[in-house]
Amino acid sequence: MRKINISILLGLLLILTSFNSLNRQYRLQTIVIDAGHGGKDPGARGKFSWEKDIALSISLELGRILKENIPGINVKYTRKDDRFLTLYRRSEIANKAEADLFISIHADSFSKSSVYGATTYLMGLSKSTANMNVAKRENSVIFMEENFEETYKDFDPNSSESVMLLSLTQKAKIDNSTILANLIQDQFANRAGIRSRGVKQAPFQVLWNTTMPSVLIETGFMTNPTEERKLNDKTHRVYIASAIFRAIRDYKNYLESNV
Repeated sequence: MRKINISILLGLLLILTSFNSLNRQYRLQTIVIDAGHGGKDPGARGKFSWEKDIALSISLELGRILKENIPGINVKYTRKDDRFLTLYRRSEIANKAEADLFISIHADSFSKSSVYGATTYLMGLSKSTANMNVAKRENSVIFMEENFEETYKDFDPNSSESVMLLSLTQKAKIDNSTILANLIQDQFANRAGIRSRGVKQAPFQVLWNTTMPSVLIETGFMTNPTEERKLNDKTHRVYIASAIFRAIRDYKNYLESNV
């Protein structure tokens, strides 16, 4: 008798968890905000600042705005200070909180300093080299973790088994993630005056294990001098957080009025 692969079983369990989560999402109640990087993992480097600090500042600002403007909303953070967290731990926090949304905040980098703008990513198996490069950079923190080979042994976006698991586990949440991602990019472009680089898909490990609609937002480029200065300006960070808030608010209204 052929042995059943444990990864397939885990994937099916995750599917059931995802469907159960979606079925109870008649009210958006809990949002987990993930400030990317932190501690010994500084993220992308600009001329005078680090991604980890920008991500934390925007994350805390987003949480403040959410709590002040949506009565009863439960906001949780993966980190509220400069500490190192594994990628697995970040998604684990969201899953244990039974969150309705997972928002991961980052800032981008590129070899050409002229590139700028904001992108919102979904979990997906992109064929785009550019998208894959962003995912590889964000996933590279894995190698700072102890026992990473064991922790992430089932995470291989290039394997046929991972493709199958992804298509199954993401089906229950991909539509809502797409709706939210497009709302975020629309707010950036049309309300906050931030260049939108669109909604894209790439294999981000931090999104791989979440059981709820999840997005990763690259809020700007640390390697673009003008954008780095903006990202270090408090007013601009408020604009970014406010744009994300309005997208979440509109997503919440859409979700609750269509269930």
